[in-house]
Amino acid sequence: MIEAFKIFINSVSSPATIFTLAVIVFILFVSFPKQATSAIVMIPLLIFAAAFLAIGLTDKHFYHIITTPDNVPIVGLIFIFGYFTWYAMRKAVINDERMAQGKPTIEKEETDEKVLVFPYLIFIEFVIALAYSIMLVVWSIFLKAPLEEPANPTVSPNPSKAPWYFLGLQEMLVYFDPWIAGVLLPTFIIIGLCAIPYIDRDPATSGYYSFKGRKFAIIAYLFGFWILWILLIIMGTFLRGPNWNFFGPFEVWDVHKVVPLVNVNLSEIIFIKWFSVGLPKAWFVREAPGILLVLAYLIIPPAILAKTAFKEIYKKLGAARYAILVMLMLMMLSLPIKMYLRWAFNLKYLVAIPEFFFNI
Repeated sequence: MIEAFKIFINSVSSPATIFTLAVIVFILFVSFPKQATSAIVMIPLLIFAAAFLAIGLTDKHFYHIITTPDNVPIVGLIFIFGYFTWYAMRKAVINDERMAQGKPTIEKEETDEKVLVFPYLIFIEFVIALAYSIMLVVWSIFLKAPLEEPANPTVSPNPSKAPWYFLGLQEMLVYFDPWIAGVLLPTFIIIGLCAIPYIDRDPATSGYYSFKGRKFAIIAYLFGFWILWILLIIMGTFLRGPNWNFFGPFEVWDVHKVVPLVNVNLSEIIFIKWFSVGLPKAWFVREAPGILLVLAYLIIPPAILAKTAFKEIYKKLGAARYAILVMLMLMMLSLPIKMYLRWAFNLKYLVAIPEFFFNI
């Protein structure tokens, strides 16, 4: 029974399947926040996660990956981030219900009971600091530090992985050129986070949890955080093995696993597969379809959204802030779009100009 379960999980485990299921769960979570954060839904999910972990620990390979000192904090990270996401959304749902009934928010009622920072807050922080210090000491005693032998320039580990907080970027390298995955997208992430206070300046829903008041902002942030960052870290940590090949949770990491490289560029699909002619020698002719497609992606959606779905947002933000917001959103959505294009059509690059080392 257990072995059949492991075989089934390995057979359905692929980047496309895992990513799609995660997106479906995310859509259900933000579409039905009241039901998704209720005990009726969360308790069975916790039981399923605990059962999956318990079954997994019976597998030697799974146990080795999960208990690796580098990976133990990431396992904890998943549950901790999951708990705080649920906690914040639950409080937001309760506040939305209270406001719909004409009642004050929970935070409003709490502010009526003001206390002094000293000694009340300082005492709590001191106790928490002591608890964390004890936890770190116990952790350091029972979990060995992941120290290895001195670096050897002639021997590279396989798989060669970045620190956990960069594994999301390393996963992006599968789908994007290094200058995009390693420079452009991280820059947009930093700029986007810095721009949040300047784009979203509405004080109406500040100071308390609310989902209805900032539904668009919360959905966009959670999608970027959970789907495009935490999920990629999980995939890079637990499912990427030797040669950066993808393995199922209970699949042995075989260094001899060979994955055929069948990825092709958009220009090759158009000129060779569709038109059955050779690639044009001039790069601007060869890559014209891809360049036009990228420009259309960056120009047409902002204009259409400003007249339709984002009409109120455009009026509220103005042209400049709206343009920044939509450009950041398009950059964020370019990652899942490129991932699905790779999985569905084996598409490597939309624009490939090796003459100038420029690929998109």
